[in-house]
Amino acid sequence: MLALTRKKDESIIIGDNIEITILEVNKNEVKLGISAPKSVPIYRKELYVEIQNSNKEALNNKNINLKDFL
Repeated sequence: MLALTRKKDESIIIGDNIEITILEVNKNEVKLGISAPKSVPIYRKELYVEIQNSNKEALNNKNINLKDFL
């Protein structure tokens, strides 16, 4: 993991087209602004983990009949 120190209004660049800017710093929070192409999905980690778990559960569920969705 790369650890960086940034101040309000400073940024980091990832690749050629993703920029993360520090918008606000409070006691226990940091507000980030993320500029990225629309084709790049951006999720909070807890939501991403939930999506991954739901996808795994769906793959393991053998009782689903695709005809039920038509």
